[in-house]
Amino acid sequence: MTNAAQRKPLLEAIESQRGCKAILYVTGDRPGLEAWISQDVIDLFVDHLDAIAPVPKISLVLYTNGGDTSAAWNLVNLIRMFCDKFEVIVPGKCRSAGTLVCLGADKIVMTKQATLGPVDPSIIDPLGPQMPGTKGEAPIPVSVEAIKGYLGEVKKYGQNEAAAQALLDLADKVHPLVLGQAFRSRKQIRELARRLLKNSLYGDENMEKIVEFLCSESGSHDYTINRREAGELGLRVEQCSTELYTVLKAIIESYSKQMELRSTYLASEQFLPIVEQLTVDRPMNAEEYEYTQAIVESVAHLPHAYISKGVIEIAQSEGEVVLHEHRQFEGWKEVANEI
Repeated sequence: MTNAAQRKPLLEAIESQRGCKAILYVTGDRPGLEAWISQDVIDLFVDHLDAIAPVPKISLVLYTNGGDTSAAWNLVNLIRMFCDKFEVIVPGKCRSAGTLVCLGADKIVMTKQATLGPVDPSIIDPLGPQMPGTKGEAPIPVSVEAIKGYLGEVKKYGQNEAAAQALLDLADKVHPLVLGQAFRSRKQIRELARRLLKNSLYGDENMEKIVEFLCSESGSHDYTINRREAGELGLRVEQCSTELYTVLKAIIESYSKQMELRSTYLASEQFLPIVEQLTVDRPMNAEEYEYTQAIVESVAHLPHAYISKGVIEIAQSEGEVVLHEHRQFEGWKEVANEI
């Protein structure tokens, strides 16, 4: 039985318990193979929602470390076009853009280990600062709130001239266009959060409290918000029932095993057994690989998986092992859902 086939009756159980149609969306957080909420998932959701058709209630089971905030906004608005009531079920991590999705829900169902997080964005741009020593010198995420905090502290201890000089010094480290994008993103994320909360019929006073905390006052993008704190903040949180938790735990175990979320991806370690088979007479070998990095599944439609697939060539020369990766496919695929 495929992993998706194992999860199908679990999604059916959620639909029975919650009186809804359920969709599972997981973006993997395996170190070295991370995936994020992104615009390319919207068309997949259209396929699943068309198969579901407009219904009274949709429950989105969401596990993610975040991603594109505009994609999160689009996803909420899309789902709401197909239902009267929208809830998010959080089995574990639901950070950043995932939390933004939760703000657009009528209800957030959280397990004891579930966590939300701040929605302060970080900018990743080719013009941004580069990480020294990384492959292709990968861009370093630029935290919008970190920029605000830096300039705010300068203003506390200096005059306007000092603040202006601090901004010039910052522009030497971070490209001015990236700084401009950061300031615009800060304004945009607050507006998106307010609009999502307003659409979910939160009151103005409570809405501003939630926006300020999630967008600024939490202090760190890594800050985690558990079920109790989310309720105290004013979010509409529901405690996960024992029956639902049993189903969610089985779902977590299934996708965690399939996506190997509890282990770090290191090609040098991943293919160590093949390396050990190399000999003087056989100094090179090749191994195919396929990894699932994200999934979108529902009962009504065939499941989708974001897959990376290719071949690793492994060679040993003068005591050193060299790996060459040949990526053959990377993207979303409709996968089988049968036994």
